[in-house]
Amino acid sequence: MRFAKNFPFHGAATTASPAASPVEATTGDVATVPAIVARAFSVSHLALRARVLSRLLASVGPLALAVLAGGVFVKYVRHARWSEIPVSIEDAARATYSQVFELVTYVQQSSPDVAEQVLTVLTRDVTTMTALGASVAAIAIRHLARQAAPLGER
Repeated sequence: MRFAKNFPFHGAATTASPAASPVEATTGDVATVPAIVARAFSVSHLALRARVLSRLLASVGPLALAVLAGGVFVKYVRHARWSEIPVSIEDAARATYSQVFELVTYVQQSSPDVAEQVLTVLTRDVTTMTALGASVAAIAIRHLARQAAPLGER
């Protein structure tokens, strides 16, 4: 089973590559959650990266762990279905933008609440938000605000 790496979010067509900038990961004013999380992940400090990766991996089943990102997460299959997957600082440091983008794309489709929780954690980290830049940070915060708004106000 193959999973598309560039699955659109709410109709926004995107292309993501390891060298993709936040501008390339957006269509007009709408950035994808996977692109924002992957970019924030790549500029976060290692402890936060390990915590975020642990949360993302915990929401993924064993088959997906084996096939996502070319099988790079297969070492965590024995921990599949645990509420928390132990991720070392070294593993978090090795995770690339494209691997995290693919993981978040899958998680967003299978567990949208987890993707939102991870985005919330990343937006609360001042260092990460500073490194992201004002435009991407504003898009992330606007997305979270839109998700929190009652259906009639969206």
